[in-house]
Amino acid sequence: MNKTIMLGVDTGGTFTDFVLYDGQCLRTHKILSTPEAPEQAIIQGIQELGLDPERLTIIHGSTVATNAVLEGKGVRTVFITNYGLGDLLSIGRQARRELYELQPPITEPPVAQELCLETGGRLDAEGKVVEPLSDAELSSLRSAIQSLQPRAVAINLLFSFFDDHFEKAVEAIIPDGIFISRSSAILPEYKEYERGITTWLNAWIGPIVEQYLMRLSQHLLTGQLIVMQSSGGVISAPRAARQAVHMLLSGPAGGLQGARLVAAAAHREHLMSFDMGGTSTDVALIDGDLILTNEGHIGGYPVAVPMVDMHTIGAGGGSVASLDAGGLLQVGPQSAGAKPGPACYGLGGTQATVTDANLVLGRLRTDQFLGGKMTLNVGEARKALEVIGQQLNISIEETAQGIIQIANEHMANALRVISIQRGHDPRGFTLVSFGGAGGLHVCALAEILGMNQALVPIHAGVLSALGMLAAPHSRQLSRTCTSLLQSGSNKRINSQFDTLAKQGQHELALEGIPKDEISVARTVDLRYLGQSYTLNIPWQDIRNTQDAFHSAHEQHYGHRLPSPVELVNIRVGVCGPAPDLRLPPWIKKKDDHPAAIEYASFYGSDEPLKIIRRDHLNTHCKISGPALVTETISTSFIAPGWTCITDEVGNLLLEKQPLERL
Repeated sequence: MNKTIMLGVDTGGTFTDFVLYDGQCLRTHKILSTPEAPEQAIIQGIQELGLDPERLTIIHGSTVATNAVLEGKGVRTVFITNYGLGDLLSIGRQARRELYELQPPITEPPVAQELCLETGGRLDAEGKVVEPLSDAELSSLRSAIQSLQPRAVAINLLFSFFDDHFEKAVEAIIPDGIFISRSSAILPEYKEYERGITTWLNAWIGPIVEQYLMRLSQHLLTGQLIVMQSSGGVISAPRAARQAVHMLLSGPAGGLQGARLVAAAAHREHLMSFDMGGTSTDVALIDGDLILTNEGHIGGYPVAVPMVDMHTIGAGGGSVASLDAGGLLQVGPQSAGAKPGPACYGLGGTQATVTDANLVLGRLRTDQFLGGKMTLNVGEARKALEVIGQQLNISIEETAQGIIQIANEHMANALRVISIQRGHDPRGFTLVSFGGAGGLHVCALAEILGMNQALVPIHAGVLSALGMLAAPHSRQLSRTCTSLLQSGSNKRINSQFDTLAKQGQHELALEGIPKDEISVARTVDLRYLGQSYTLNIPWQDIRNTQDAFHSAHEQHYGHRLPSPVELVNIRVGVCGPAPDLRLPPWIKKKDDHPAAIEYASFYGSDEPLKIIRRDHLNTHCKISGPALVTETISTSFIAPGWTCITDEVGNLLLEKQPLERL
């Protein structure tokens, strides 16, 4: 893979990003997405880069799966479970979105009643057969499926993670041509609702992802198509097509891998990442390694497969500004998307957005957007903002400033969720901003959170695509095996780990990863007997792992208990070697000043705004704000009171200067 020309492709809601690596140099590219047929933008980008698809290894992160869930556009799916559990997905956890809403709106169940089929094949909590599965029941299921004519089937039988032979028997009678998702293969863990909804989601969006990847492969005729997973690793396209639920955060996961890569070059490990695109903003905390969670949510659905621990809000450059019923200014979550996009795009959009506000305030240049390939129309932006300003009885510039301030508060609150609310002090971290719009807001967000260190990575506007090039082949495997930890044996637990490890190693071997280059990480989910939630602890042996759990529980919750410790799940992460991706050195000439500076006025400051092209910055070049650093794929705003230094690979290292004492 390292000897082949690699192309990272991140398909977003507004833009499709490309990063090409030939073993020595990086090339970047960005074009507008084509949401109705995402592969068209990819083909166009490859043609504009002048590449031969047959010589490429393409690593792809896509929003196809995510958009299908968020827009409710899955396929007709039958849900098969045990007798009496047909309404499992409808009842869920009986949680209200608004606890004190006495008349909550009626929502449609995930699966219509006529598509829920019940059958035998029931196990108890110890894996013993309570109710057999007869040939007559299998025949009845097959007839029902043929009558309903679904495109997909989700199979979720009780306690199938102990013994999957009943689910496999059901799978065997499903007619050819129907997409099948089996819980014992997708998520062999306890928690019936989470396992069921994850299995159903995989079936519901599986055919859409499968057809998309098939179309993309046919159009590209590429030598190798690899797909980014939500856990931060990559997987071959054919396997990804059968595990669509693992792609729900593929783009954002690439961004976190990219943030780690560029921050490591700047010798920064403790990071808070901030990825602001055209449609949404993703925030995450990185403390050395990527942090994974099994409690993620997409579109209101719990997704219990491993994914990067990330918080997402509907705030991006295309977020629409409007007035609510009370006359208060609101920003997002509605987005103008790629077409028509913000008013300044000149593609027919008339609603004011965050991008329009930044343009009017002078933080975007009309002639330097996308490297000059796209001219922004400041007149249309002012016209859109004027509509809101007149209703608020304020100027166009004041309206733009208000939009920016509200968007910043939304994003700062998201950063508080993954830091302060989890016991982390933001002041001990570096704020890493990326995405096409991230650099315009990074100083303001750092100030709101009391942070004085920030980093705008090299290639920040396409960092998710860059991160995909640095992602290793990997799998995250798990299995529920509930028992008291102290009553178990190291030999039995290690044997269960070995079974999962061999499965993962076999899958990576099929993707060309030598066994001796595969690393294996083993962890366990533990809790005190009687608790509902677990802590994930690295596995050593029973005694040492139990001691580590007591310490972790005390650190998280402030106390430890004398209760027995219960083993709930075992988890294995198998990972191949990371690609040998080396960021090329930046310009080596040392100079205190950039090669060329322009000056302009901007709203809110009497001090002139420096305008500098990023490719004119030399290594160790120091800039004091206010300044704009422009490049082909993004713009960074260095606020007054901040300084910026270019490091050895081209990252912008930002620092808040202390206030002078009187």
